Amino acid sequence: MIQVKNLSKYYNDFCAVDKISLNIKKGEILGLLGPNGAGKTTTLRMLTGFLKPSSGNINIKNLSIFNDSLRIKKLIGYLPESAPLYHNMLVFDYLEYVAKIKGVKKEKRFQRFKRLSKLCGLSQIMHLSINELSKGLKQRVGLAHAMMTDPEILILDEPTSGLDPNQIIEIRDIITRIGKEKTIIISTHILSEAEATCNRIVIINKGKIVADDTSQNLKQKAQKSSCINLSLYNAEQDKAYNVLKEINNSLEIIKKESKEKDIISFEIKSPGDIDIRKDIYLKIKETNWIIAEFIREPQTLEKIFQELTRES
Repeated sequence: MIQVKNLSKYYNDFCAVDKISLNIKKGEILGLLGPNGAGKTTTLRMLTGFLKPSSGNINIKNLSIFNDSLRIKKLIGYLPESAPLYHNMLVFDYLEYVAKIKGVKKEKRFQRFKRLSKLCGLSQIMHLSINELSKGLKQRVGLAHAMMTDPEILILDEPTSGLDPNQIIEIRDIITRIGKEKTIIISTHILSEAEATCNRIVIINKGKIVADDTSQNLKQKAQKSSCINLSLYNAEQDKAYNVLKEINNSLEIIKKESKEKDIISFEIKSPGDIDIRKDIYLKIKETNWIIAEFIREPQTLEKIFQELTRES
């Protein structure tokens, strides 16, 4: 449905987006992740036609962003990080104003408002001034704005930014319901939200795509390296370090400070798909050391994100 090919954006000499390419299928909920300044918002603004690419192309349903920008915009609902609301208007009046601007026919507005009110949970606040609403409710109004014309594609830039945990869950549930009918692209910093909501994740760093897969597949690939936290009683740290190093020279063994006086601690990283827990246990069994902690850390999206976006 959406094809992005060698897309780049320069601001003078600064490259914000660097030759990214991706295909997005109809019905996907795609999470666009990355640290601040990675190029997420710039990418979304090019997808919506708000910014013109420096090079490359975007095709949506065989329409080019260069030649068919207006037709593409009619296919897209866009919610920027700060919802563009008029705070002195009532919710109903604001939605009616949006409907007029977007060309929704008068005879169809009531049914559309009814549908959006139910979907976005606005039934009890239609008579209120937007200024009276919490940030979570304002985001719901912004979401209704983005969906006014029932677009095929919904692009949401940090839709839960600044919301409390309950509001995040509410917005996430709304997005999940909408995702049954539409193609959705979400930019977010909240990795647990992306994992819970999106069926595909793209991680971008310094304007380049560094990962593109489902969260489950990303975790499976990351299992090729493992991290073990080991704490020991009755051991000297330098001697224990040398003994552990004898197991395999490729191990990365990091000495850690322990809060308890009689305990020493290590973080042990092994490359490849080698499981070294048995070797570590047998080596320690030859000594008089006592294991206080021996934990293999599970791979999480947060750890994968950190590894892929870590500054060199």
